[in-house]
Amino acid sequence: MAILEVIKYPNPILRSKNKIVTAFNDDLKKLIEDMYETMYANDGLGLAAPQVGINLMVAVVDYEGKKYTLVNPAILEKRGEQTGREGCLSFPEVFEDIERPEIVKIEAFDENGEKYAIEASGLLARAFCHEIDHLHGRLIIDMVSPVKRNMIQKKFKKLKKGVTH
Repeated sequence: MAILEVIKYPNPILRSKNKIVTAFNDDLKKLIEDMYETMYANDGLGLAAPQVGINLMVAVVDYEGKKYTLVNPAILEKRGEQTGREGCLSFPEVFEDIERPEIVKIEAFDENGEKYAIEASGLLARAFCHEIDHLHGRLIIDMVSPVKRNMIQKKFKKLKKGVTH
């Protein structure tokens, strides 16, 4: 397994169109293993493939010690609403209150190409929505007020200017 580089905002790959996975093979399994390893190394709850520079519809989530591999995921149903603090590995040190559904039902494939559906609530529902948003180029910065968005953008411009590579 390898720890991959996490792509940071405003890298355009985070907004790129992601491809549907059609080949459930060893390359996909290795990517998924590396994504879990990268997520753990960065103390994340979830990670989407575009966050490691791969434009595929793949995400991983680990909640309460249970791994969820989301290949070609889709949200089938949303109920209720919740607002809570969210962070993102592509937005280091940014935590914002984001509104999400309280309950979601999703459908996805696992790393072996087996289709499954799951209903989740609370933090797990939030994590699923966050990662699925990544797969569609939607970021937490898109869900905050214009004033907060401007503050976050300024912060990342300053950080980018400080980077020498």
